[in-house]
Amino acid sequence: MKMIATKNHKKDPMTTRELKFILSEGEGPFVEFKEKTGKTLVREIVAFANAAGGRILLGVSDDSTPVGVCIDNRLKSQIQDMARNCDPSVIVELKAVGDILVIEVPESINKPHACSDGFFIRIGANYQKLDRDEIFAMGIKSGRLRFDEQICAGFNLSVDLDESKLLAYLDIAELGKDLPILETLINLDVVRMENKRPAITNAGLLMFAKDPRKFLKSAPVVCALYQGHDKAQVLDRKIYNDGLLGNIKQALNYVKRHMDIRFDITSLKRKEIPQYPEEALREAIVNAVMHRDYSDASGDIMIEVFKNQLAVSNPGGLVSWLSPKDFGKYSRSRNNLIASMLMRTPYVEKMGTGILRINRELSDAGLSDAEFCFDEYNFSVTLSSDKKKEIKQKGSQKGSQKGSQKSSQKILKIMADDPQVTIAQLSKLCGIGTRAVQKNIDSLRANGRLRRVGADKGGYWEIIDLPNREKENG
Repeated sequence: MKMIATKNHKKDPMTTRELKFILSEGEGPFVEFKEKTGKTLVREIVAFANAAGGRILLGVSDDSTPVGVCIDNRLKSQIQDMARNCDPSVIVELKAVGDILVIEVPESINKPHACSDGFFIRIGANYQKLDRDEIFAMGIKSGRLRFDEQICAGFNLSVDLDESKLLAYLDIAELGKDLPILETLINLDVVRMENKRPAITNAGLLMFAKDPRKFLKSAPVVCALYQGHDKAQVLDRKIYNDGLLGNIKQALNYVKRHMDIRFDITSLKRKEIPQYPEEALREAIVNAVMHRDYSDASGDIMIEVFKNQLAVSNPGGLVSWLSPKDFGKYSRSRNNLIASMLMRTPYVEKMGTGILRINRELSDAGLSDAEFCFDEYNFSVTLSSDKKKEIKQKGSQKGSQKGSQKSSQKILKIMADDPQVTIAQLSKLCGIGTRAVQKNIDSLRANGRLRRVGADKGGYWEIIDLPNREKENG
């Protein structure tokens, strides 16, 4: 499993030696020099908190010359007040190194922060004001805003709503159909009344819109079939834009159509064994649909079928409030409203068990564990149709044992016909190496089925226990 650790640029308190080194390096993404407090100081605090954190050295000019400041309680209180008055408050640590005041600003988990002048972020050696979309994206990433709960402007319920999708959902979720459509949508939390007019959320349009892609370019699911083990040759490609439930169903059917099926004929009834367990497929696809970052239209949910692998990927890595070390232990949803709706369907059996269920189903089928890969922006799960290594080894051992038994039987048969046969002659007659012949003879002697009479030269082999079928054939 590939994991990218969370960023943390908070450092231990600065020493005089480190200060000299930083002054020689100059300003950068994590260091800002300021001669004195002023209007821009609070912007720098907010900018670092909204980025990856950093240090502000108060009492240093732009050209890295230490000019010093009067460090007293009044100055420290002034800076702490600046940080507390941000929205939300920013926690800072103050450390005096001689007459230089170091303001430590850690990366915040409560982004985005604003000061009275607006929202700012650190980019390179400067701060930059955020626009509306950047603020919104930061809020979604931090979990303070949920994209699926935001209202979709321009959606007209009387024109764009697909009532058949709503009725199908009510059936599969086993919910009543007695209420009017508008009340039903409000009770499902996918429609809110704003200015006395109904407004649908992004989750609602993803579930029930006639054409979800008309409003969200991130709505479709893309399925692809490749000829071999890589993407060199595409045999088929389909784009599904049928709402969340329709996309899940279409993607599952696509994989079922294109994956291999083998048949187990051990009784009168033929048993079909799919290349991948259906439950593992469902979990992987539902996970991608449920946890996709729908605010990111730069990529698609991809279900890719290779000769011996199936890869399911989606934009949106681990949510920022879930540590990589806790992956698989806890359930943290990016889209609470979407998750809540899918939880009412048979597609989601129990929240937070998808990873365990995938590997359990693969293990029961004798397949290798799934590979989960994620970074800050993407997530993927890859299923392999290869058998587990230990099962392969077990099979190899069984094969070796069977091969060894056959060789031993052949050696005994030859010795019965010619008790003075040599190891070199046995090697040629059996088609195996002399070491393998010796190994078989040692095993037969240890099991009391063979013994040597006389010296190596001039002696002969005496068979103590030759199977009846071999005696008869002899």
